[in-house]
Amino acid sequence: MTGTRTVRVPGPDHPITVTAWPGRVRVRADGRVIADSRKAVVLKEADYPPVFYLPRADVAMGALARTSHTSWCPYKGEAAYFSIPAAGARGENAVWSYEDPLPAMASICGRVAFYPDRVDAIETDDAAGQDGLSRSDGPA
Repeated sequence: MTGTRTVRVPGPDHPITVTAWPGRVRVRADGRVIADSRKAVVLKEADYPPVFYLPRADVAMGALARTSHTSWCPYKGEAAYFSIPAAGARGENAVWSYEDPLPAMASICGRVAFYPDRVDAIETDDAAGQDGLSRSDGPA
């Protein structure tokens, strides 16, 4: 249906949780740290791999370039995308953000997430290895 978007609320059939990550999260791209946060949250959605969402204040937003690409999630809303120009083709649309998420996902507003295969590393300390997370897990 053109012009309409399905909206769904997380529930037992499609659970989504967002919790504070107790440690530090660093993202490296093009050989340098572009995000470093002790205020990350981890989103766990159904059977998808967990994803870190970091506050924009902890991300070198000047190293990112907004793109025209968007996507729609019926649980989270419309995602805006950013590239990491210094990372070349690998960095295209490597970062996404729900700038005006659906009400059930308000806790990820003002945060960004990174595709792990489009950055050098997503590193954790303090809580590394908890909850089955690793730097190779993918987006949700």
